[in-house]
Amino acid sequence: MREQIIIQLSTVFDPEIPVNVWELGLIYDIRVQSNNDVEIVMTLTAPNCPEAGLLPYQIEQAVKRVPDVGNVDVKITFEPPWNMDKMSEAAKLELGFL
Repeated sequence: MREQIIIQLSTVFDPEIPVNVWELGLIYDIRVQSNNDVEIVMTLTAPNCPEAGLLPYQIEQAVKRVPDVGNVDVKITFEPPWNMDKMSEAAKLELGFL
C-alpha cells in the first residue's frame, strides 16, 4: 500500500514549484495502520507558505484514491525545517540544481 500511496503523492504538485510534493521532500513520514488508516507527516517549503491550507487537503484526497485506504490524517510539521537537501535528484535536475 505504501508504494501506491507514494504514486498518488507524486500527483500533487507544489503550486509555486513545478515539482511534486514527494520529489520535493515535503513528505516526512507515511504511517499505514493495521486498519488501513494512513497518517502523513509533511512540511512546507516555508512556514508562511500561502498554500498551507490547500496542500494538506490535496494530499489527503490523493491518498484516499488508493484502494482500501481508510481515514487519512495529514499533519504539518516544521521540525526539521525543509531545505533543498531534502529534494530528490530528479527534483534538483528538474529545477536546474544539478
